[in-house]
Order: sequence, then structure tokens, then C-alpha cells
Amino acid sequence: MAGFLLRRLVNYIVLIAVAASLAYMLAAIALDPRSNYEGRNPPPPAAVVDAQLSEYNLNDRTPLAVRYLTWAGGILHGDFGRTWNGDRVNAELRRRVGVTFRLIVFGLVLGSVAGVLVGAFAGVRQYGWFDRLSTVAAFIVLAVPTVVLANMLIIGAVWLNDRLGVQIFMVSGESTPGFGGGLAAALLDRVQHLALPTASLALGQVAVYSRYQRNMMLDVLSADFVRTAMAKGLRRRTALVKHALRTALIPAVTYFAFTFGSLLVGATITESVFGWHGMGEALVASVRSNDVNTVAAISCFAALAVLLAALASDVLHAVLDPRVRVG
Repeated sequence: MAGFLLRRLVNYIVLIAVAASLAYMLAAIALDPRSNYEGRNPPPPAAVVDAQLSEYNLNDRTPLAVRYLTWAGGILHGDFGRTWNGDRVNAELRRRVGVTFRLIVFGLVLGSVAGVLVGAFAGVRQYGWFDRLSTVAAFIVLAVPTVVLANMLIIGAVWLNDRLGVQIFMVSGESTPGFGGGLAAALLDRVQHLALPTASLALGQVAVYSRYQRNMMLDVLSADFVRTAMAKGLRRRTALVKHALRTALIPAVTYFAFTFGSLLVGATITESVFGWHGMGEALVASVRSNDVNTVAAISCFAALAVLLAALASDVLHAVLDPRVRVG
């Protein structure tokens, strides 16, 4: 198993280097940091603009290969450079990463686990009331745009808060500004702010994973190894959990890695609706401000996050399927 994971790790590192390099080059070619200095009154001298852009490794008059090598050298030392206005990219990225991770980790884990359970049960009870209900609910969730779903959750939370006369759900921000309670009260405040955006992300994941897992479960229910297990005396429930579900989980754990990476920078709408200042919002803002180094840093970090999630999925894959441990 160690050899299998080591080979996968080497492959992923190469892919990260290629993806990060392509992301930087694309950003450096497509974005124009020089335009941020236009329209100022009085206009800054061209020499001053060139000197400042060169200091931040953003000067479009410097050959792309030279800028790339400078950027790559900084990356090897853990330095993602500076933004177009001189701020450290590392400091901004560190703050944004924490926000996004708090937002998506609970939503992804909750959504994937619940989706797998719903899909597996729907597959076992094919064409039953639960299967039909979960199918309709999943298609409704998938058909509703994320921004609409998020605002529906906000409307429902506001109505429930008013009805109960208690502020159960907070609809904006990561925490209450100036909150002065103790540790337990501060933790509760965080949870209240986290509940709605987590639900917004989790509902979509439940819908996707339930459909995916249902189909995988149906594929293995009639397999020979499941029938053989029950013929040897295993109870149907034991055979379904130990053999059918375990085999049907293999594609789901592989899909988990790519879901995590896409959510890392793809939760922009959720962050915007609920007032969370995370990676998705930073990516959009950096593209608008022609901030090459920030766009490249976020792309690099997203690739790294996919690597970590892929390694986790490989470990789970090896646990579920002993054949991949051979060699």
C-alpha cells in the first residue's frame, strides 16, 4: 500500500507543478496589472509605474519566461509574491483559506456522508416510497440554482427566527461583530453563522451523491459475490453492508477528491450570499483587479487541495479494495 500511495503522490506533485505553471502563465497573459494605474489624477509617471510593477514581478514588459522563473523561485521558498498594490499574497491567502475551509469542510463531509446513506438505502429499496421521494427531492435541489437555494434558506431562517422569537440562525457573516461572550457562547455564535451556508452546500452534495450512490448500489446488488455471501449464510443486511455497500463506495470516494477541489474555489456564490470572505470571493476580486500573483496563488492552492483530497480518496480506495494494494 505504501508503494501505491508513493506512486500516486509523485504523479500528483507533477500534476500540481504543471497546473500551477499553466495557471500563472494564463493569468500573466490574460490580465493587465498596468491598467490599475490608468485614470489616476494626476497620472503617475511611466517610469514609476514600470518600477513598481517590476518590484512586484508584474511588469508586462518583462519577458514572460523571466517573470515565471521569478514566481516559481518564490514558490519554492513558500512566497507567493505581492498583489498589484504591494500587499503580501501569503497573508491574504492565509486568512481566506481559513474562512473557506470552515465553510466547505462541514458541508462537504455532511453532504457526502448523508448522500451516500440516502443513495444506498434508495438503491436497496428500489422503486419504494423512499426511493421515489429521494429521487424527486434530489432533482428539485439540482434544478434550483445555488443563489436561489441560499436565499430560500435565508427566508426560511428569518421566518423561523421570527416565529420562535429566538435568533437561532444567523444569515450573514462568520461571527457577530464585537461579540463579547465566553468561549462556549463564541462557539455557539460561530455555529449559528455556519449553519445556513453549510446547509446550502450540503444539500447540493446530498443530491449529487445520492443519485451517484444509488446507481452504484444497483450495479452491485445483483452481483455474484453478494448472492454468494448470502448463500453462505450471511444475513441480507450484513451482506449488503459488508460487501455490496463497500464495493459501491469505491467510485464515490474517488469522486470526493474532485468535489473538494471544485468547492474550494467554487463556493463563490455561497460566500457572496452569506457574507463570507473566502477563496472564491478573493479569486473573483483578483481577476477584476488584474492581480496575477493572487490568481496564481489561489489556483496553486486549489491544486494542492485536490492533491490532499485525492490522497485521502486513494487511502479509502485501498481500504475498500485490497486489489490496489498489490505491488
